[in-house]
Amino acid sequence: MTKKDSIFKDLGSYFRSHSITMLGWIWVSFAPLLGTLLLSTHYQDLEQITVLGVGEQILLILILSLLVGLAFLPTTFAALASGFFWGWPVFPHLVIAYLFANVLGYSLGKWLHADFRTILYARHPNLQQEIEKRIEQPAGLVFFVRISPVIPFAISNFLFASLGIPLSKIIRYGLPGMLPRTILAFASGMAAQSFLEAKASLKDPQDWLVLGLLLVGSVWGIWYFWNKKKAEA
Repeated sequence: MTKKDSIFKDLGSYFRSHSITMLGWIWVSFAPLLGTLLLSTHYQDLEQITVLGVGEQILLILILSLLVGLAFLPTTFAALASGFFWGWPVFPHLVIAYLFANVLGYSLGKWLHADFRTILYARHPNLQQEIEKRIEQPAGLVFFVRISPVIPFAISNFLFASLGIPLSKIIRYGLPGMLPRTILAFASGMAAQSFLEAKASLKDPQDWLVLGLLLVGSVWGIWYFWNKKKAEA
């Protein structure tokens, strides 16, 4: 009797044969950390930037969309910096930038994972029904993945793209999930007296309590969603 390869072994084979996809995952895993470090050491340059006119507002939206969508910055740090340097007037622009970043990050992930599910289902046909059933109604999965403080925005975009979840549903259910962390980081930035203080404020006990609640809620939500759909299958 031939032993069927595990899904993890198949994933390893997939990434070895799709080097660009593997590089994409490496990029979204580490580029936000490097971007955070770079901004932390050159934040003084942002002090000279004003966002008053329509042109400046559009430019800010485009820049934030590119930085977040291409994983140069994590969403939390982008919100923190926006809150500190420009305050509540730019909050709507940040939300709009997140929408564009969703489209950009998801499109990149979709391109890199073009044949992922085809290969996965060919080797594990038993997974097709389970995954496809969850994709039909992904509201809970998308919302609770987005609300999680430990699943980065860029990685979740790649995850959703690899599963083939429609972009419209990611935006519809994912944006509300992003708001709690975004508002927390934005408000922390506004309340700080310096940018370094704003960065350190995310480690305050109150913030950790909120993040802990979000983590518990996201873990429970993902578990409940997965098992509920499994019971319905």
